[in-house]
Amino acid sequence: MIKHRGFPGRLAGTDFQFVIRRAAKDGASKLISRERFPDRRPPDRRADEAFLTALWEHFGDQPFERGNLDAGRLSWFFGREVVPAEDPFDPQSYDALLRLDLQKCRRYLPEVFDDTGAWDGDT
Repeated sequence: MIKHRGFPGRLAGTDFQFVIRRAAKDGASKLISRERFPDRRPPDRRADEAFLTALWEHFGDQPFERGNLDAGRLSWFFGREVVPAEDPFDPQSYDALLRLDLQKCRRYLPEVFDDTGAWDGDT
């Protein structure tokens, strides 16, 4: 399992986890598409924004290995903002390749992504 050095471990000051410390002996947890309701709590929305921002800053529009990224956090985005980057795709592999779907990222978090798909921050 690749460890994404420099990727934030969690949302600062919270228990919203972004990465795992070590691989599970029985394999990676399966990525599923979790339903996000429009009335999410503000802390959940902040965690979503921080995680997508970290993915964008760390990987950009390039495919990336799942590695030590937390399956629970990824599952909130899987099938929408984060999509498989390979076919066939194994949702239970630490080596699975993923990528950001920038159009869906812009729809979900327009304040983070501008309308050209580029980062709207100071980069």
